[in-house]
Amino acid sequence: MPPSSPNAVQPFLKRFREVLCLPVDTGPAPGKPAPATREQGSAVVEFTFLALLLMVPLVYFIITMGQIQGGSFAVVGAADQAAKVYVAQTHTQSAQVAAEQAALIALADYGHAAGNAQISTSCEPSDCQAAGTAVTVTVNLTVPLPFVPFVDGFRLNASEVEASSTQLVGRFR
Repeated sequence: MPPSSPNAVQPFLKRFREVLCLPVDTGPAPGKPAPATREQGSAVVEFTFLALLLMVPLVYFIITMGQIQGGSFAVVGAADQAAKVYVAQTHTQSAQVAAEQAALIALADYGHAAGNAQISTSCEPSDCQAAGTAVTVTVNLTVPLPFVPFVDGFRLNASEVEASSTQLVGRFR
């Protein structure tokens, strides 16, 4: 147990620092004032500044990746629904319109605007309503950057995603 008098405590603290391999305080040099032993409150400022500097871009990156992933889910669902609707119709013109509407509704369900999507349809062989024809619907979607205000002529996009779906026209409808 350490001694209780102040003069007896100094050698004990010196020996304790030596045992822990800490530098032994020899005191200030003659003619120089004692250095400040601690800083007051700067750790909170540094932590707040670094947290903002590092966390804001990280959170924005995570939100952007979520938008791109949501866009990829949206185009897969839109292409699948559009192809199914197309092969269920009996006339080529009504099939094309119904497929586009189905794709746009599916994209709207995921929160994507119709202006960012392009829908194309192809048939193999070329008669799209013949039994056994493979109808392929491709949906392209441009995913904008989140939280960025856009002017009419200037748009920043995070990514462009695409999906295709193929359905066969059935023999019996």
